[in-house]
Amino acid sequence: MPRRLASAFWFTLPLLVLVAIWALVVRVFEVHPRIFPDVASVGRAALESVQDGTLFQHVAASLGRVLAGTALALVVAIPVGVAMGVSAGVSAFFTPILRFFSVLAGIAWIPIATLWFGYGFGAIVFVIFNAVFFVVTYNTLLGVSSIPMSLRHAAASLGAGRRHMLFEVLLPGALPNIVTGIRTGLGFAWRGLIAAEMIATNVGLGYMLFVARDFYRTEIIVFGMVVIGLLWLLIDRWVLVPLERATTERWGMVRPT
Repeated sequence: MPRRLASAFWFTLPLLVLVAIWALVVRVFEVHPRIFPDVASVGRAALESVQDGTLFQHVAASLGRVLAGTALALVVAIPVGVAMGVSAGVSAFFTPILRFFSVLAGIAWIPIATLWFGYGFGAIVFVIFNAVFFVVTYNTLLGVSSIPMSLRHAAASLGAGRRHMLFEVLLPGALPNIVTGIRTGLGFAWRGLIAAEMIATNVGLGYMLFVARDFYRTEIIVFGMVVIGLLWLLIDRWVLVPLERATTERWGMVRPT
């Protein structure tokens, strides 16, 4: 418990220092609220959004879209990455496509996504799908390719069929890379989500920022940015980091401390 408290303290200390600097700069330089709000104004905006329930609506909508887009991307990306890792022909065919579209993933798809799916859930999920798919596919390919051929041959010589080879050798061996790809892809997805919600929907954290701009509500804009950052920190620290650590420890890449 003391170690966890110390870890939490050192993790939050830089954020607290940043808030203190923010409060000091706004006060000393008398920054106009329309340029940048003070800490108290953001706090009042936070309380207001909690009381009227709008914050929970925006957060729920954004998290639901991220979950749906990420789940669809994983269902497709992992099999494609495994296929590329075990077949030279499949890899040779898909590698140029993968490299071409990897630089277009995410927010570059927003204009055409709105044409295909309209303004709403489908367009945003499609953007998130593209942000996650290429990163996870590439990392799955790397993970499968890193499994020594001697290990694959040993499993085959012991009678492992395709199913056992897939679920007991390839996927476990590639799992640390897959989790790393998920962690990286979700970072891209989160940014793509906010950008897409500014254009393609009427609810969500990105939409909250966009509407606040029209009314010069900089305190809501900053509060929304704080919520976005804190949500990502919580997802990364409480879900992705433990998952990544568990997979690397489970498959022998590091030893638990």
